[in-house]
Amino acid sequence: MSTTPAGSGRPVQGGAKPPARSARRRSREFAVQGLYQWLVSREDGGVIEAHLRDAQGFDKADYEHFQSLLYGVIRSLDELHAAIEPHIDRRLEELSPVEHATLLLGAFELARHPEIPYRVVINEAVEVAKTFGGTDGYKYVNGVLDRVAARLRSVEAGSRT
Repeated sequence: MSTTPAGSGRPVQGGAKPPARSARRRSREFAVQGLYQWLVSREDGGVIEAHLRDAQGFDKADYEHFQSLLYGVIRSLDELHAAIEPHIDRRLEELSPVEHATLLLGAFELARHPEIPYRVVINEAVEVAKTFGGTDGYKYVNGVLDRVAARLRSVEAGSRT
């Protein structure tokens, strides 16, 4: 049994496992799920958190970061909408709830977590959008958050506004 395709000289990727998700990535994924639920139902954040804590894999998430994201976005909703709205091509109500939740998460991290490089914030939001969003939703999230970063982190992102 060969480990390289004929003539390619490259190893076969067949049975390779994808890289493990970090605790921070998991916290973002659970936060987007919670924000989705909150946007759709406006259920209490504590009730949403209790549901998510029972979900498979939650124990591997960064719990403090998850709480910061879920409750921080809910508390800062108006401010985050003000940061996002100038950069979207439709009304907030017309965004898919997954894109909306992911944009809120990314905008919150850009605004409130300066210790996380803006490129990491955008990349993580894009990866979450790829996991939960529509086919090209991640492209939309990337474009919007890139413009939000240019405004919220103009020195770090290079003033592109």
